Amino acid sequence: MFAIIGLVVAFFIGSAFVTGTPDSPKPSQTQETKIDLNKSQAAKPIELSVSPSVFKAQTAPNNPNIQLVKVITVIDGDTIEVDLGEGNIKRVRYIGIDTPESVDPRQPIQCFGKEATAKNEELVANGVVGLEKDVSDTDRYGRLLRYVYMGDLFLNQALVTEGYAKASSYPPDVKYQDKLRQSEQQARASNKGLWRSCNVAAPKLTSAPTVAPKPTTTSQSVSNSTNTNTSSEASGGACKYSCTGPDRDCSDFSSHSEAQSFFNCCGFSAANDPMRLDQATGQGNGLACENI
Repeated sequence: MFAIIGLVVAFFIGSAFVTGTPDSPKPSQTQETKIDLNKSQAAKPIELSVSPSVFKAQTAPNNPNIQLVKVITVIDGDTIEVDLGEGNIKRVRYIGIDTPESVDPRQPIQCFGKEATAKNEELVANGVVGLEKDVSDTDRYGRLLRYVYMGDLFLNQALVTEGYAKASSYPPDVKYQDKLRQSEQQARASNKGLWRSCNVAAPKLTSAPTVAPKPTTTSQSVSNSTNTNTSSEASGGACKYSCTGPDRDCSDFSSHSEAQSFFNCCGFSAANDPMRLDQATGQGNGLACENI
């Protein structure tokens, strides 16, 4: 009799070890980690195998052509400082877009400049973003030229789409220029951002200016030798940059005289200033980038 009771007790105890306690998860209840196979993604959240104070150089998990970097500082709407890894700090200029100036000491804060900076900061501050190179590595100021991503969000395009930036073509880095220009057209049509709040210049010219060059006799502080070459240079392509695009800002010139020479060369004037070199200070007077 006692032998039979012992066998029954042993059976129930053994069953308890096989089935486990009610709180123990069964293998079938374990959640599987889903892998995002979107090849265009840039910086999906990843678990960094580094200490919190040191960022290591790395690329996006699903796109080795995109470099992951840590955002250190947001400079303005289209410029940030990043850590490429191990404290290698570089400044990055977003390719293909132009936001209103907000930090250039040579110019007053432009309309919607603060809003563009705030939006960029909202999107990327203290985050890990992906950088994609086009053709050029840096500009003449040593800034990295890159397309920037936060996860799957293409930040260059997002800023244009929401009206915080204009599309600006800077050959040879034009990989996504058609996409950016379409986004600008949509933002203009929807009257978003700077297109609603600012007196924005007309779209960039697609052909050479037709307005006659300014006469050589003028009260402005421009040399006669510069003005006498205006007519031939405006049509002959001898100017420092192309007069039909991409758009140029005062920051592209080292001095007022250099900007003025280009301004005159293209036949621009206070009434015909498609690149807003004269109107950067808010009032056209025929002097290009006079605050440089």
